Amino acid sequence: MKGIILAGGSGTRLSPSTNSINKHLLAVYDKPMIYYPLSVLMLAGMKEIMVISTPADRPRFEELLGDGSELGISLSYEEQVEPNGIPEAFMIAEDFIGKDDVTLILGDNIFYGQGFTTLLRNAIKHHKHATVFGYRVKDPERFGVVEFDHQQKVISLEEKPVEPRSDFAVTGLYIYDHRAASFARKLSFSKRGELEITDLNKEYLKREELDVQLLGRGFAWMDAGTHDSLFDAAEFVKNIQQRQGFKLACLEEISYYMGYIDNEMLMKKGKSMEKNDYGKYLLEIAGRKHTQQYWESIDQNPMLGLVENE
Repeated sequence: MKGIILAGGSGTRLSPSTNSINKHLLAVYDKPMIYYPLSVLMLAGMKEIMVISTPADRPRFEELLGDGSELGISLSYEEQVEPNGIPEAFMIAEDFIGKDDVTLILGDNIFYGQGFTTLLRNAIKHHKHATVFGYRVKDPERFGVVEFDHQQKVISLEEKPVEPRSDFAVTGLYIYDHRAASFARKLSFSKRGELEITDLNKEYLKREELDVQLLGRGFAWMDAGTHDSLFDAAEFVKNIQQRQGFKLACLEEISYYMGYIDNEMLMKKGKSMEKNDYGKYLLEIAGRKHTQQYWESIDQNPMLGLVENE
């Protein structure tokens, strides 16, 4: 399984804050927005991940994240020249995907919840062709809506319906087989001038190859693409971290406890930022003596989860 983070777009909903910077580089409390979707893919077990951004922003992401070696993973980069829609990402990444399955996450989506890592890993393990994640919302007419039967088999998909057939929105997290790129090439541009992810999902649906994985009421899903939602996400992260003492989406911590980097690498990273709370947090982790026991206890941290034996 390979991973893609789509971090392109013009960020007009966050203007003027995004007039000179990609929205996915804006801070969500104490770390860049892109850390959150990247942490999701890393926790799901993916070590080959592509970041797709604009030509102007690609160097900024490369400067921030590098080639991934400091995290024990492999990061590559490609460009989406125009905001032509989510499905274009699969065409851009076609060579990267090859014959592998792929999970795509939108760069402004934040997921949180006890057991989320286990749920995602199980969805990846058991998926066959295409899987979307449904989340109950009070205003489904604002989203792409998925209708499903009692076996969680998708019946219909609608984009911003006037009369929604269910209360479940499709989140910005998708799992597909390697055919996603070829299916995307067959799509037509919508009235919005974009290739629509709903249309790609319908390609799988008409073949009866689309499943939905529901995120229950114990999960939080946030799209940090507006000023209000960005503020709400930052406040959410702040409150969770201050109450629990864990950091959400701390990439170095995830890499360390998943065995991608060793104590020396973690200590080095912490010392490079020792004047701020993030660096001090890394040094605290590196200084713990009983790391395995601590790792077993972090099942209480939904953004880290528990790496299970496969």
